[in-house]
Amino acid sequence: MILTTLARIVSGVVSVYMLLCIVRVFFSWVPSLVNTKGGRLIARFTDPYLDLFHGIELFRTPNVDFSPIVALAVLSVVNNLFMTLSYAVRITFGFILSLILDAGWSAISFLLGFFLVIVLVRTIGFIARIATLHPLWQILDGIINPLLFKVNRLIYRGRAVDYLQGLITGFVVVLLARGLGGWIVRMLTSFLMSLPF
Repeated sequence: MILTTLARIVSGVVSVYMLLCIVRVFFSWVPSLVNTKGGRLIARFTDPYLDLFHGIELFRTPNVDFSPIVALAVLSVVNNLFMTLSYAVRITFGFILSLILDAGWSAISFLLGFFLVIVLVRTIGFIARIATLHPLWQILDGIINPLLFKVNRLIYRGRAVDYLQGLITGFVVVLLARGLGGWIVRMLTSFLMSLPF
């Protein structure tokens, strides 16, 4: 009882902190918001955590800094772990394996969801022809194009497709993969949690 209550409290705190980190990332795109009283307060709480990931070169390219995405994915995994612990009746080996599987899928699912949002934004911008040469589109293309090219190569087998068709195909394939992956993980975690040991 105490463990589940404590896990729920920690999960709630992590959720709030994750929201603050998301706000901080959005504020970094609008420098005038960072210099407000609220922006400085949020930065004071979130920058030490975000800077842990920013210092790792693996998460940065010359054009794009993926470190905030990784930092948010880690928070998502931690939140999911504590949320699952809050509903635990008993802790078994199967339960621990299900936690590990669920944590891994949580990180992957978060990244796929982030990818879907970016593809959706890019598709809307492409259809509406909003400032097509703006650097923001180049940054978004730098994030999504590597996966889009792989998906389109797999689906179209080297045939040329226009960019909008590639965006839509990539979106649908990743959406289906995320849904199917979530279903498989739910089935596996349910099985693991039912193990008697």
